[in-house]
Amino acid sequence: MRIGRFLMWVALALLPMLAKDATAAERTLTLTFGDSVRRFTADDLLARPDAVAIAIPNDLSYRREMSYRAVPLLELIGADTLRGVATLEARASDGFVAQIPAEYVRQAAGGGAMAWIAIEDPADPWPTLPAKSISAGPFYLVWENPERSNIASEYWPYALVAIAGVADPVERWPQLAVDAALPDDAAERRGQGSFIRNCLPCHRLNGAGEGDVGPDLGQPMNVTEYMTPAGLKAVVRDPKSVRTWPGQQMPGFGNDQIPDAELDALVSFFAHVAGR
Repeated sequence: MRIGRFLMWVALALLPMLAKDATAAERTLTLTFGDSVRRFTADDLLARPDAVAIAIPNDLSYRREMSYRAVPLLELIGADTLRGVATLEARASDGFVAQIPAEYVRQAAGGGAMAWIAIEDPADPWPTLPAKSISAGPFYLVWENPERSNIASEYWPYALVAIAGVADPVERWPQLAVDAALPDDAAERRGQGSFIRNCLPCHRLNGAGEGDVGPDLGQPMNVTEYMTPAGLKAVVRDPKSVRTWPGQQMPGFGNDQIPDAELDALVSFFAHVAGR
């Protein structure tokens, strides 16, 4: 009895320390490139000489103009470090994991969109996101002039905790590959690109991917085996028009994000994967 009470008191005493450690971990951004692992706190990044004030006229997550203190992602990673890297895997604390072509970050040096890591100052927190109870902090990948590089909506991960240099998604996960005999402009191949860009951050496909926000769209059954093409398109456009459930998070993708022709190609890709 006394031993049990003692252990309980020890556990209660440790709880504040564990909570503090967990909070500290959440407020750390980890960069992993090869054998190099670097960790930055918000204070570390705010103290950098290249941390500047930026304005994002049409912030994708806040849906309005926002101002941030931010550091350029290309400078933070290092141009030499980024050379030869195919993909940046940007991981958020909620299970969202975007696979961003590293070329988009490199293009900043040649007049393309500019990637920034916005840093939430603990002493001056950002507002909560629309329809959510959290802000976009502590770290948020934002883009200046995203139209210059056609930056996808899923390449704006907030609640960012880690960025790693990784291989191309199709190389990492062969189950995402389409038949090599298909021409370059085949609908299935275009749909593959759309899936990697728009769906893979939240969903896996036959085990491929790192996202844990939504279900695997290939296992135990491929999504085309229990949804019609019309139903699948409706889910992409407006999930709540098809079905709702507690904790539903998926937003709808408008025609400006996934044009109708691309949506048709995405459905073709799912069917192609199911057939293989």
